[in-house]
Amino acid sequence: MATKKFMYLNRKASYGTVYAIESLEVVLIAAAFEQDVSLAFIDDGVYQIIEGQNTDSIGMKNFSKTYHALGDYDINKLYVSAESLEERGLTEDDLMPLVYEDEDDDWAEKPSVKVVSNAELSKIMSDQDVCLSF
Repeated sequence: MATKKFMYLNRKASYGTVYAIESLEVVLIAAAFEQDVSLAFIDDGVYQIIEGQNTDSIGMKNFSKTYHALGDYDINKLYVSAESLEERGLTEDDLMPLVYEDEDDDWAEKPSVKVVSNAELSKIMSDQDVCLSF
């Protein structure tokens, strides 16, 4: 099977709907089939990778730690909309420090998250074979 570029657009907050957890499951499945996987966090989707999530008061399982495992599945292209962060009063410092080990650079840890403008994100999206929105 030929490798295709899949981008998963995450537009919803982590909790309150199934979109965030469903996206994460589909992303891990695609990676298991060795597809070229990237994620984009847009609109309320930026909340999915905010550091220090606590779900105790809403009685839901906190799955945010799963994002730290993405690098182990060769998923290291996570794009965050700069405009979406700014609209919500957030900065790059509010995001989880997600990293991957670069085998081409003696397994050095490198950041997986890249904050980009919506214009840059549009260019990245146009280079994908498949874009799925959650």
